Amino acid sequence: MIKPLTIGSVTLPNNLILAPMAGVTDLPFRLLCKEQGAGLLCMEMVSAKAILYKNRNTEELLTIDPRENPVSLQLFGSDPDIVSGIAHQIEERPFDILDLNMGCPVPKIVNNGEGSALMKNPRLAGEIIAKTVKAVKKPVTVKIRKGFDDDHVNAVEMAKIAEDAGAAAIAVHGRTREQFYSGKADWDIIRQVKEAVSIPVIGNGDLLTAEDVIAMEEQTGCDGFMIARGAQGNPWIFRQILYYFETGEHLAKPSFEEVVQMILRHARMMIDFKGDYIAIREIRKHAAWYTAGYPNSSRLRVAINAVESYEELEDLLLGTCKS
Repeated sequence: MIKPLTIGSVTLPNNLILAPMAGVTDLPFRLLCKEQGAGLLCMEMVSAKAILYKNRNTEELLTIDPRENPVSLQLFGSDPDIVSGIAHQIEERPFDILDLNMGCPVPKIVNNGEGSALMKNPRLAGEIIAKTVKAVKKPVTVKIRKGFDDDHVNAVEMAKIAEDAGAAAIAVHGRTREQFYSGKADWDIIRQVKEAVSIPVIGNGDLLTAEDVIAMEEQTGCDGFMIARGAQGNPWIFRQILYYFETGEHLAKPSFEEVVQMILRHARMMIDFKGDYIAIREIRKHAAWYTAGYPNSSRLRVAINAVESYEELEDLLLGTCKS
């Protein structure tokens, strides 16, 4: 059921949450998802060490637009003192919720003992959460996975540790680190976590339609629904799900013309935020997601990957609409 969700002192207008995705959930994309009805926007994860050492790329990752709220800022790191210290240092920024990433499967993150590597060290994970909760006044949430691999499924243990350490909510991705994003998400582990703790539990994994949300709620009883790949190239997913719950009917898939206008608007927003050179290169992957499933999309993607300017992108897409 779609309903408001309270996490600590923050009440979300609904319980549909845009998942944090590196290289995807930047400020322009978050704003598009907000317009379509997302109840909470999660930012790209930021390294606590990178902020500590004043890495020049972090400021862009930390930028928040007043139109976004409520928004969740996600930190990752493995040193309790650094993570909690940085959390305290950045708390004055205009985010509403601080999330701790303990689920990222990327090798360079895991090899540093960060992200989902913390699933192998529950004691350290608990120390990071507890120190961070004490360091800030804003609600602290945690994102975990089912476990590190099939031989070490410990999401329930991690969730209990997070709750005991003062976490205000926990998000559970129903895959192990070993799976990355392949195979089917195990929603039963989300149910087990929900039954084990009293704080809100947010389900994550294989949410692509309103029917998926209904099925996850029926199977797990979870309190919120975190949408990741289902939103890639489809910020409309939030409006589609909300519409279905309000009316019992499905919204029509956006026309190709609507998709083209969204890509162009997304590109303009990215140019405003990141400049022409970076924006045009980054919009290519978004355009591939946006156009998937439409006629001649594979040929169009090849052409999009060759564009070097907004004008070329616009000419290509508008020309495709007319042909």
